[in-house]
Amino acid sequence: MAINRYRLKHLSNSGHRGARLAQRLLNRPDRLIGLILLGNNMVNILAASIATVIAIRQFGDNGIWISTLVMTVVVLIFAEVAPKTLAALHPERVAFPASYVLTVLLKVLNPVVWLVNSFANFLLKPFGVKTDVVALERLDRDELRTLFTEGGHIDNDHQRMLINILDLEQASVDDVMVPRGEIIGIDLDDEWADILSQLTQTIYTRLPVYRESIDNVVGLLHIRTIISKLSAGGLSFEDLQRSVRRPYFVPEGTPLTRQLLEFQGKERRMALVVDEYGDIQGLVTLDDILEEIVGEFTPEGRGRLRTMRRLDDGSYLVDGSTSLRTINRRLDWNLPFDEAHTLAGLMIEELEEIPDGKCSIRIGPHIMSIVDIRDNYINKVLIKPNQVRNT
Repeated sequence: MAINRYRLKHLSNSGHRGARLAQRLLNRPDRLIGLILLGNNMVNILAASIATVIAIRQFGDNGIWISTLVMTVVVLIFAEVAPKTLAALHPERVAFPASYVLTVLLKVLNPVVWLVNSFANFLLKPFGVKTDVVALERLDRDELRTLFTEGGHIDNDHQRMLINILDLEQASVDDVMVPRGEIIGIDLDDEWADILSQLTQTIYTRLPVYRESIDNVVGLLHIRTIISKLSAGGLSFEDLQRSVRRPYFVPEGTPLTRQLLEFQGKERRMALVVDEYGDIQGLVTLDDILEEIVGEFTPEGRGRLRTMRRLDDGSYLVDGSTSLRTINRRLDWNLPFDEAHTLAGLMIEELEEIPDGKCSIRIGPHIMSIVDIRDNYINKVLIKPNQVRNT
């Protein structure tokens, strides 16, 4: 009963005969318990009876309480506590060999076990107790998190990735997208020389293409489709337009797990996030979602790390547009992101107004000071060193 059912299933599927027998016995716990208790009680009662007869012959009437005392100690220690403690601590070492014996005994004593179980099940039926096959219990997200964390046999990096996968269900594209104001793309209304310069110097492999503003998006460009002509100096404006792929839009609030499957199904790696009115709110890529699982690994991701800079005194200078999930993940903090998705949004939510200038606010254990605000937008936030240590 103490054996790990998931490991038992794994060993059974791997061909372990003892595990298969143990799993088969556990599929009908009522029969297994009936068999064990039948043999257990028969032996205990028989041993007590024999001990009583011997004690009476040796000590007369006093033999009754002497045999009772002796058999209680013997049965309690040698038949109950010691073997069951051993079995609870080493269930596989006990269960697998025992399953061979119990399987044979179950076949031999099946009529008696069936009779006992039938009567016991009849008594349990009015209480709604089911004795059918016991399936593996389903674990929810929090239970799986505990299993991965406390498992002890999973590499720390793998453990972190598994936990991050579970966290994807709680995040949406809004949490990882590049905000509208930070989207870098190709403006077809720019001078051709400026466009060529941007194409040759960009660190991104995919870029949105628009006219005048991102609201007039034309499509998405993969640099690979034009790299050969661009490197040879033969790229024309018409070639660029022909290489632009139709834009792909996703609604804000889309869970990351669903968007990951959407990217896979549509064979896309970049999408524009729009609100209920169709206005573009940001840009999300497949890399953004994968980095939520494995951490930053792309040039784009490494560039984005510069939005959080640790100063010499131990404080952090953070861009207001930095995702709260990114801050929490990198610094192991617990900033709330139920409503706001960026640091600037969180501070405005806590202040309940757009600040007129520099100010400080406590959010949880952190003291955060606005050091740069432009056009009603919080550009830079300083987190002081003593508050960093308190976290």
